[in-house]
Amino acid sequence: MKLELHRAAVGEVRLGSKTKLEGGCLTVDATEALEVLEGLPLIRTKLEVARPGERVRIIPVKDVIEPRCKISGGGEVFPGFIGDVETVGEGATLVLEGAAVVTCAPVVGFQEGFIDMCGPGAAYTPFSRTQNIVLVAEPQEGLEKHAYEGALRLAGLRLAHYLARACVGAPVDRVESYELPPLSEGRSGLPRFVYVYMLQSQGLLHDTYLYGVDVKKILPTLIHPNEVLDGAIASGNCVSACDKNTTYHHLNNPVIAELYSRHGVDLDFLGVIVTNENVVLADKKRSSSYTAKLAALIGAEVALVTEEGYGNPDTDLVMNCAKLEKRGIRTVLITDEAAGADGASQGLADAAVEATAVVSAGNVNAVVVVPPMDRVLGWPESIATLSGGNGASLRPDGSIETEIQAIIGSTNELGFSAIGARWV
Repeated sequence: MKLELHRAAVGEVRLGSKTKLEGGCLTVDATEALEVLEGLPLIRTKLEVARPGERVRIIPVKDVIEPRCKISGGGEVFPGFIGDVETVGEGATLVLEGAAVVTCAPVVGFQEGFIDMCGPGAAYTPFSRTQNIVLVAEPQEGLEKHAYEGALRLAGLRLAHYLARACVGAPVDRVESYELPPLSEGRSGLPRFVYVYMLQSQGLLHDTYLYGVDVKKILPTLIHPNEVLDGAIASGNCVSACDKNTTYHHLNNPVIAELYSRHGVDLDFLGVIVTNENVVLADKKRSSSYTAKLAALIGAEVALVTEEGYGNPDTDLVMNCAKLEKRGIRTVLITDEAAGADGASQGLADAAVEATAVVSAGNVNAVVVVPPMDRVLGWPESIATLSGGNGASLRPDGSIETEIQAIIGSTNELGFSAIGARWV
């Protein structure tokens, strides 16, 4: 299974009369672009641009999507939402690297976040460094929250696909190739690694989709990493901003990238086990047992496990770890911590003696003050109900005091963030 990502670099974005990529500048025809939203129950839709270094704040952010489309091979990116549900991960895909579609709307209040394009808040989010096409949209009167989220999700995916499709034929800057041999072929003799990919699926708009299927409805399943890189996973999450995996994160999963870069060098990358995060104990037990069984079945010796979210999903994380270790599979966990503003509290809501190798992506409760911006896209007053914010967060001058969990991607548990650590 071979996938080529044809990456065309986008160094600037602007609105214009024709959607095209020329000389690294992505020009977007806003009128034509908004036509892809036809039939969706959204009103007062508009496109804005937000560039790195500008004094712009986007709030509240629902999702971020990298513009992509297939140029050869089976299926289409974002299967189940764009085109059919055929398997992806083969052929060639165009990527508008450096560009991002950002959907902005107050769906459920406390479960969205913000992006600052400059200042101290910008350091916490990777999307302060992308050229952003921002879709601001309101729902039709009487639209229920789940329908509003579904419409926004589809709007963002359609817009990202439209932008890439309009740029097919533009010169690309580089081509990356991804390929793994079938499990039935002779292996290298190197340590056998599997990636256990925990996806938020607690319901009530805490949802992730695999080929258009809500993953709370699946048993853990083995997929090829190329399927992830080709858009098989889409975010439907309205969860705390700091560690939600946007669709952009899924498309550019750094754990998969690192495992690929070391495949055949010092490890043997077997594949990806997609699993869910449940709210009922029986479901947690079922999925963690099935995950460990799948890992053992394919002969994994080491498992890397990434969580999405914190609190209740910590139990799923720890169950996965304990059951993998009991099968003799050495396990490394990547998570974040809710350790209080001073960092002194217990970081996770659950623990197990088997969890001896844990990577922390940071403390969601750390506090930051971000200055006022010249332009605010969206609804700045929503910080009062964002997770990490409060009624006093928005100051009269437009500055905000908040926990970093209100910033999109600040403690992303795929390691897709600027937060690091050093020994002292």
